[in-house]
Amino acid sequence: MTLDRISRRVGAIAPSATLAVSNKAKAMRAAGENVIGFGAGEPDFATPQHIVDAAIAACADPAMHKYSAVGGLPELKEAVAAKTMRDSGYGCEASQVLITNGGKHAVYNCFEALLNPGDEVLLPTPYWTTYPEPVALAGGVTVPIITTAEGGFRTTVEQLEAARTENTKALVFVSPSNPTGAIYPRNEIEAIGRWAVEHDIWVICDEIYEHLVYGDNEHYSMATLVPELGDKVIILNGVAKTYAMTGWRVGWMIGPADLIKAAQNLQSHSTSNVANVAQAAALAAVTGPLDAVYEMREAFDRRRLMMHSLLSGIEGVLCPEPEGAFYAYPDFSTLLGNEIGGRRIDTTLDLADILLEEAKVAIVPGEAFGVGGGARLSFALGDDDLSEGVGRIADFLS
Repeated sequence: MTLDRISRRVGAIAPSATLAVSNKAKAMRAAGENVIGFGAGEPDFATPQHIVDAAIAACADPAMHKYSAVGGLPELKEAVAAKTMRDSGYGCEASQVLITNGGKHAVYNCFEALLNPGDEVLLPTPYWTTYPEPVALAGGVTVPIITTAEGGFRTTVEQLEAARTENTKALVFVSPSNPTGAIYPRNEIEAIGRWAVEHDIWVICDEIYEHLVYGDNEHYSMATLVPELGDKVIILNGVAKTYAMTGWRVGWMIGPADLIKAAQNLQSHSTSNVANVAQAAALAAVTGPLDAVYEMREAFDRRRLMMHSLLSGIEGVLCPEPEGAFYAYPDFSTLLGNEIGGRRIDTTLDLADILLEEAKVAIVPGEAFGVGGGARLSFALGDDDLSEGVGRIADFLS
């Protein structure tokens, strides 16, 4: 018998499409091409100085040079609990917090601790490209729930109920959304939460974009609005987006004590503690002022309006106005099946490829997020590049 050289489970993992787009754009730039990239999932701002200063001080502290508690520095866990109450009104104990190596690690820990083989996870599309992979690694099954631009990229109780089976264990709920920028209003959050309670379904709330909300829109935590969820709600969050700290790799999960204990046991055999210096920086972030966050949000707000206006001006393109995060998600489906730039374009994968090759603009096609027809464009880049990049798209498609 010939044994597989590579694990089938790991071999089946799809590489991150968002990182693939960014990497290809960077390679083209390194080769001298004038590429404008809309693929980045990170703020284009420096980490606030008071956070950097806390990390510098931690580097000089010998106590930070040693192993620390697997689940996180006690003072950081306490601060995360306090910050969660401050920002979303959800009360939890420090013992319910697990500090992880970034948000992706929290997602991985969550599904590994929660799922058994065959358990189904409801996942509205378009979804962040990472979600299905840890579900599959844990033996679970992702059940996509299709949403549309016309519906504001929000799922409904009716859709969720139609997809529910006896194997449905969890719902992934993301607001504000990556990749669409959609935000659920309070009444819809409450309705979905009550549906989950009725059917004894876990809800995994990804709230990492909680502070990046624009206009009259508001962020609400389902855990707060629907306390009846009790011990079947998990909150995923981190410092990456709010505090421009993507490279510091500090996230967390909040959940019932038994789940957090299981996830912490897993982490003890995988990564152990998050780097102490990064945890010290995160502590300064969550306990410090939000002034820099508000300044960043103001810039993002200006850019989102500019991007929405420019994309909406392209004939055949439908672009809902982004309500949160830092992404627009235009619908290019009416352009598919036609010849563009001398090539037949049947998918948004085709469209993204020709835009990168011919217009020197990098976007992330909808197929990366579970459904074709649309694409994600980040507005976490300078105003001039944003205007130039969307202008190139408009010129090429005209």
